[in-house]
Amino acid sequence: MDGVAVVTGASSGIGEAIAQDLLDQGLTVVTLQRRPPRIKHSRILHHAVDLADAVSATAVAQEVAAKYPVRYLVNNAGANRPGSLEQVTIDDMDHVYALNVRAAMILIQTLVPGMRQARFGRIVSISSRAILGKTQRLAYAAGKAGLIGMTRVLCLELAGDGITINAVAPGPVATELFDNGHPIGSAKRQAVIDSIPVKWVGAPKDVARAVSF
Repeated sequence: MDGVAVVTGASSGIGEAIAQDLLDQGLTVVTLQRRPPRIKHSRILHHAVDLADAVSATAVAQEVAAKYPVRYLVNNAGANRPGSLEQVTIDDMDHVYALNVRAAMILIQTLVPGMRQARFGRIVSISSRAILGKTQRLAYAAGKAGLIGMTRVLCLELAGDGITINAVAPGPVATELFDNGHPIGSAKRQAVIDSIPVKWVGAPKDVARAVSF
């Protein structure tokens, strides 16, 4: 493949694996998040931005659309503020929605005109199996479910323009964040493994392969 892909939240974990996989396939990758990516490559370009801020997200989306012929977009950036019904706050809900749903909408809305003109575009949003229900994930599950709803609507709206949009909803993935909360060899990690039919936790590269497909 050749062309330009935008990947949000690519400084570590799943987003980093996706960015690396797209680089390996020959794409130029533009990453959008606060921290610079750890990947060092001549075809990786970084724009520092807080995507939870609507003004900043809109500005960087417009800058990227004007500067690069983007044909691929991966909405990976997300936020999780764990809490039960009694604990979750309006600020938690607003922040998670802003990063999981609103930022994705802003980027799609801004980058789709270029894809329409080219009659080609590929968009993938990273959701989560938490949408099926998980305790302490009220805000997170609602935000990731919002991505699924948006994806289904846009499938219908964009199909005639040569643009496909899909969502990938991973289960447990061994990112640094997961490993910190579920240390290798711990009872907590084993409980997660025991709940998975295949009895193993996925790797970030597994999700990256699904996105590339």
